[in-house]
Amino acid sequence: MKRLPLDRLGARSRKTAPEVIDFDILLPWVYARDENRLFVKIIHENDQFIQDIQPMNFEMEQSEDPDYGALWSAEVEIDPDFPDRHPDSHWGEDGRYVYRYCLESPRTDPIDWIIDPFAREFGVGKLSAITKEYDRDYQHVWDGREVEWKTPPLEELVIYELMINEFGGSINDSIKRLDYLRDLGINCIEVMPVSNVSNTVDWGFLPIGYFGVDERFGKRCHMQKFIDAAHQRGIAVILDVVYGHASDLFAYSYLYDRLRYNENPFMGPFAKDYFGRSTDFNRDLTQDFFFTVNHHWLDVYHVDGFRYDCVPNYWDGPLGRGYASLVYETYQMVKSKMGSSDHWQRFFDGDSVNIIQCAEQLEGPREILRETYSNCTWQNETLDAVNHVSREEFDWLTALGFRLGLMDYPVEVEANGETIKKTAFQYLENHDHPRLVCSFGTLPDGLDLAANELRKRNEDLFKQWEEDIMVLKDGNRDLWYKVQPYLIGIFAAKGIPMLWQGQEFGENYFIPEKGMGRVVMFRPVRWDYFYDPAGKRMVSLVRRLIKMRRSSQFQRGGHMFYNDPGRYQSQGVLVFSREDERSFSLVALNFTDSDRTVEFQFPFSGDYREELHGLDNLEDVVAGAWRSFDLPSNYGRIWTVGV
Repeated sequence: MKRLPLDRLGARSRKTAPEVIDFDILLPWVYARDENRLFVKIIHENDQFIQDIQPMNFEMEQSEDPDYGALWSAEVEIDPDFPDRHPDSHWGEDGRYVYRYCLESPRTDPIDWIIDPFAREFGVGKLSAITKEYDRDYQHVWDGREVEWKTPPLEELVIYELMINEFGGSINDSIKRLDYLRDLGINCIEVMPVSNVSNTVDWGFLPIGYFGVDERFGKRCHMQKFIDAAHQRGIAVILDVVYGHASDLFAYSYLYDRLRYNENPFMGPFAKDYFGRSTDFNRDLTQDFFFTVNHHWLDVYHVDGFRYDCVPNYWDGPLGRGYASLVYETYQMVKSKMGSSDHWQRFFDGDSVNIIQCAEQLEGPREILRETYSNCTWQNETLDAVNHVSREEFDWLTALGFRLGLMDYPVEVEANGETIKKTAFQYLENHDHPRLVCSFGTLPDGLDLAANELRKRNEDLFKQWEEDIMVLKDGNRDLWYKVQPYLIGIFAAKGIPMLWQGQEFGENYFIPEKGMGRVVMFRPVRWDYFYDPAGKRMVSLVRRLIKMRRSSQFQRGGHMFYNDPGRYQSQGVLVFSREDERSFSLVALNFTDSDRTVEFQFPFSGDYREELHGLDNLEDVVAGAWRSFDLPSNYGRIWTVGV
């Protein structure tokens, strides 16, 4: 893979007076010799909704790029004295200009509203953008401490997944919440996609632009400020990126569909085809495009890594041209910066390369760790077991015990003479699924019963209204306490614990398993929950768990699941331990509504300190002797002793 020449693609200012902007776009196979004509249409952002003020229209010239084919270019002078300027327009003034491309081709009617795939800024909907005098008015100056920032190693991560506009309302308002996250104990944020999409309310998983921040969140400088501020608070930032598919409005899908070409230089079937329009990693342009996107976000925005969405869409095996190749090339590109004294130094700790490359490969999480340069992965196995246990299917406690220990997951992998540490995320909630409290009951009362009754009476009508009905539900927060043993479990477990925004104080939105109501419904974090009784108690527990998590046995120690169905699982209890050369911790969880008394043979003698409250300490424990202890309902205990 190689980087595309971004200094010669997209819209770029020459920083002259009057200002001249260069526009360049790669459109393989679209040649002027075939009577194609391409235009760029530009208008000041303040004029775009004024009926009498139309965009300026500039014809582009086509040349040949030696690697990718047809390259279309134009230079536009943003001069207030331009002869075709409308007298009431803002043309020539400072500010943001929105633009699009339009192709006239003998194959079809004019194709308008082609977004620039190399745009660094975006306007509303299907508009690309560039800001006149951006460097003067908006250039971000990085904190001097940025060159001292170090991306944390995997084993130390405590991750908080968020969507910027739901978490804080805007990037600037989200910055104000960073002190809260630091105080909570978070040291890594996973940001849902900020890439450009066509809708104002959207999760961001059908991109139409990749090289910048969607206008609904803010400008490039705002995102840089967010990451800078996070780093200065000891918080890494990884970005959720979508490379296996795109929107059908993405330029290389939208344009070539309308030209009715038999092939596409960028899009097409490749691996699985789950969502959107698949990207074809057999094409050099596709490979190089997304490799360049990764470099751009690492270099310009200083992100600490990526969470790669829907890996099956571009997974063609460990030696393929898709996902495995992209994460390998990204790793090698970062590794080539070793010895740098600038912002790239953040990834290096001795010989370790600490870029975070997290796969969402739910179909083969172990395989993706063993066979690629991904060092971590999402996995839904723990969540699946949790959902069964939450329905009082306690025979699933055995599966949950093994999954909290990441059974059969690699801890490190040798690759080309390097040892790369590996692990998986542990979560109870994420953006894709309902809040866990929804498993115990939902509100308003009777909605589920009414939906089931509708299904019995009229299946077709139920299917028509199901998605609209389900988005109206919330989890019953009166049952918040039932979540506690699961929270204790994931923070004591092997792997990287992750919270989804607001989970720490009992956010309770329901997410339908299918339908557009999942992705186009705005669900702002309800910060008032932080102050109510349930929220206060949950936050207090999460703070203690994150503090406990910093102990070495939980970050780096071994995991032992005590699989004894007769003694533990049959009572709704799960018991496991974490141990390193300095400490042993026993974790006992009670998932039932009744207190339980169980017994255990502790491997070490001594006085055991209870980690969650400092109460119910176990004194004078004798190694190898059975010792009984009590477990409160819907809760747990963690006892630790030095070894």
